Amino acid sequence: MGPAKDPAAIARGKALFQQKCSVCHFDNSSAKKIGPGLKGIGKRGTFTVNNEKITDETLLHWIENGDSLMPPFKDVLEEKQIKDVIAYVKTL
Repeated sequence: MGPAKDPAAIARGKALFQQKCSVCHFDNSSAKKIGPGLKGIGKRGTFTVNNEKITDETLLHWIENGDSLMPPFKDVLEEKQIKDVIAYVKTL
């Protein structure tokens, strides 16, 4: 069973999201907070800022490295934690 379908990974990802991501992102809305709302991100297909396809790999890269508007989290969260966050946001 991959992390995307693992209820424990999703629960850990939700807790991490609440701690680290919810300052800037809604998880229950697609409305912009500071960053975009993430509800339905798995169904969008592409990122709004660069039209890159949304996959586990591109989400991992984005969260680890950030961009001009989002800080990188590679020194804040371990890769396994980031994968848990990805598992959670894909359920939104």
